[in-house]
Amino acid sequence: MSYLYLTILFPLIGFVLLAAGRNKLPENVAAIIGVGSVGLSALFALIAGMGFVDNGSVAQVQHLWTWFNVGGFAPGMSLHLDGLSLLMTGMITGVGFLIHIFASWYMRGEEDFARFFSYFNLFVASMLLLVLGDNLALLFLGWEGVGLCSYLLIGYYYQNPENGFAAIKAFTVTRIGDVFLLIALFLLYQQFGTLHIGTIVANAPQVLAGDHSLAIWTSLMLFLGAAGKSAQIPLQTWLADAMAGPTPVSALIHAATMVTAGVYLCCRMFSVFEMTPEVMMFISITGAVTLIVAGFAALVQTDIKRILAYSTMSQLGYMFMAVGAEAYQAGLFHMLSHAFFKALLFLSSGAVILAYHHEQNIFKMGGLFKHNKFLFACFAIGGGALAAIPFLTIGFFSKDAILGAVWVQGQSIALYDCLYWTGVAGAFLTSIYTFRLIWVVFFDKENTPYHEIKGATYWAPLAILAVLSTGLAYFLKAPVESILNAAKIPAFIVDEHLMHGMHSAEYTAVGIALAGLVVGIVLFVFAYNAVKGFARTSFGAGLANICRNALGFDALYNIVFVKPYLLIAKILGRDPIDGLWLVLPAIVKGGHSFTSSRQTGSLREYASSMSLGVVVLLMILIVIQVVGK
Repeated sequence: MSYLYLTILFPLIGFVLLAAGRNKLPENVAAIIGVGSVGLSALFALIAGMGFVDNGSVAQVQHLWTWFNVGGFAPGMSLHLDGLSLLMTGMITGVGFLIHIFASWYMRGEEDFARFFSYFNLFVASMLLLVLGDNLALLFLGWEGVGLCSYLLIGYYYQNPENGFAAIKAFTVTRIGDVFLLIALFLLYQQFGTLHIGTIVANAPQVLAGDHSLAIWTSLMLFLGAAGKSAQIPLQTWLADAMAGPTPVSALIHAATMVTAGVYLCCRMFSVFEMTPEVMMFISITGAVTLIVAGFAALVQTDIKRILAYSTMSQLGYMFMAVGAEAYQAGLFHMLSHAFFKALLFLSSGAVILAYHHEQNIFKMGGLFKHNKFLFACFAIGGGALAAIPFLTIGFFSKDAILGAVWVQGQSIALYDCLYWTGVAGAFLTSIYTFRLIWVVFFDKENTPYHEIKGATYWAPLAILAVLSTGLAYFLKAPVESILNAAKIPAFIVDEHLMHGMHSAEYTAVGIALAGLVVGIVLFVFAYNAVKGFARTSFGAGLANICRNALGFDALYNIVFVKPYLLIAKILGRDPIDGLWLVLPAIVKGGHSFTSSRQTGSLREYASSMSLGVVVLLMILIVIQVVGK
């Protein structure tokens, strides 16, 4: 436990060294610092975890110092290690370390190599601070650090204006969620007098029972904050555009770090949410709608990374469905399995992109199977886990547990039964677009020459993640449940008479997912010309355009928010308030110009002016006299 702070300190030291050295550091030195710092962080996370288990899995706190003290509010720089934070720390440092290794291969030859790894290290440190902080103020500090680093990494290729726009978009949309989270912190402090997580979780049933409407607002603000980071409707539009960053950034953001922060927050604050069943139901509905919208969007994307981005959004929807159905452990296990197979898919896609000379359009690839069967194996395993192929992949054991829990809730609340079928429909769509991606890239006609790729730092991370994405990783489920039980994260309890029905519901979901795979084979292997013909019709093209733009949320927000904002900015850019006040000096200046122009030096003009003035004064006096009488 005494080593816990080192998990954050090493990435911070790496950030400082890399940021100070920048272009002065050779690539090998920058790679050693960047990768080594996260490797040391993972090592000390492992040591802290082993100590935690040896001590009976009892939660421990490491107090470093008091952050600040204002009016009795004195949050500490204190790290809290329990089962949930241990799970998150292991996932962040473990998967993050593998992504760093791959990035040291992928980013070779790029300009500002050291700058990239400095941002990468700071990102990991911020995420670790987020999950290890024992109070919400410290969590919020890490939360904002992650948001800043995502902006820096997404806009890494800042010379391209589109990349800069994507970075600003991600920063702005997630900041909206952060405002909601900040409001939630104010409400929690008002009610509890502290932001200490353990105190809030333990006392929520007593404190929040007094004012249900206030409890609803608190829970809703917490969830909206989580929705911003985890790209849930209506704050989901940033995630697909975040693909503008380098592929390792996409893997780090979308697999094991930033997008899982919202799920972590909801599970950490579970007792607050459980006081408001209405908000719990709203969370599940939001997750279900998000996964369906993302599923349809992924069906028609042509960019390999955007397909995976929408699949991330969809899988996060499943996790939030689990949170809303009180199946926290199922949601967290799916978060872990998603970290494995989504990191595998993103890193594999990065290798594919390099193999095809930085081409990202899947229809300009093709024929990769005959050139690189290792990448095909990685994509097949990762895609199988994404589609939850039964028994062979880890995705089956995590996703179907969520759907089973939602089905159980549906036996008492009819809405959850609808949500279960929505989740099943999402699994059907997932199988179709996953098969489409793999078939087009690996078996379609080759349209771009293949470039040989090699190196241990390329294949070793992929091989490890591939093993972790298979059904062998099912053996992680029992240890995960054990440490989550120790962290008092509630397990989903199923009545014995519902157990058989829950398993049937899970098998139904598997069957429909496999049916989606069959449909994908029929559409893209045997009837591909018919699919292309339909896409060329006006109806098909219109439908594809709607799905490609994810049901038009970006267009809607552009009309409702962006254009009015730009209009107001244009108006205020001319500073109308200052312009109004400048009327007074303009009048004085005009009067000065007029009177100055009359100083001509002509005696005749002066005499005429005086005479005219006398006449005017006499006329005024006469008018006053007449009016007075």
